[in-house]
Amino acid sequence: MTVSPFTLIERHACCGGEVHFLSHRSETLGLTARVNIFLPEKALAGQTVPAVYVLAGLTCNQDTFLIKSNAIRHAAEHGLALVAPDTSPRGADVAGEDASYDLGTGAGYYVDATADPWAAHYRMGSYVRHELPALIEKHCPVRTEKRGIMGHSMGGMGALSVALGDADAWTTVSAFAPIAAPSQVDWGQKVTSSYFGGHEAEWGQYDPCLLLKGGRTHPGTLLIDQGLDDEFLDRLCPDALEKAAREAGQSLCLRRHKGYDHSYWFVQSFIQDHLKHHAEGLS
Repeated sequence: MTVSPFTLIERHACCGGEVHFLSHRSETLGLTARVNIFLPEKALAGQTVPAVYVLAGLTCNQDTFLIKSNAIRHAAEHGLALVAPDTSPRGADVAGEDASYDLGTGAGYYVDATADPWAAHYRMGSYVRHELPALIEKHCPVRTEKRGIMGHSMGGMGALSVALGDADAWTTVSAFAPIAAPSQVDWGQKVTSSYFGGHEAEWGQYDPCLLLKGGRTHPGTLLIDQGLDDEFLDRLCPDALEKAAREAGQSLCLRRHKGYDHSYWFVQSFIQDHLKHHAEGLS
């Protein structure tokens, strides 16, 4: 019998299932990590269920997506578990990590930093891709043969890069207002200078547009929703993603919505479609 590495911090009944707030020591991050998981009724009854990993955006944490997106209600309807990791390592004590909203705490970008002093702990890329799924699938009642991933903004970028980078490991993928070409906008340029020590080539394994241009595609359809009143639209580059997908032969459903902004009110409006997309692909 294996001993679970997770410490239960809180447990809440929700939509017929339960939300568990967990912590564990991460070997990848070298720190204690926080992760929340929603387990639907079937999982509590002992059945294994498909899991969808949900990645939040800049300034957020492991609570944000589950609380603000209204995803749990629809996940419960489809019998899906939701796994919500933090957006960044916490407690790394890197000088300047709390100086701005778009670098450091709350801004891990789901990449592995390669430059000091960030490289020791800012390794959210490997954490989300490898360590976290392995732990969840070993110690929680979720299926191992199929998994999905979705995210919002920075988390949408992360979801796309994770799925395109290892298509065999992720069956379904979707995103809300993803940062589609991070290497080309100021958010990503800060990452280049800090996390990557100025080496632009490091973006090749994380930038969704660069991955597509490099021939990294996914066998499923990428479901993307984008608000046309999004205050960050010029930094998100949905047109560039559409062009890269078309040239790569990638199936893409990019839906543009008049009147919608970048907030979780936008996410709530279309989350039902995304959970249905994942449920159908993971069934």
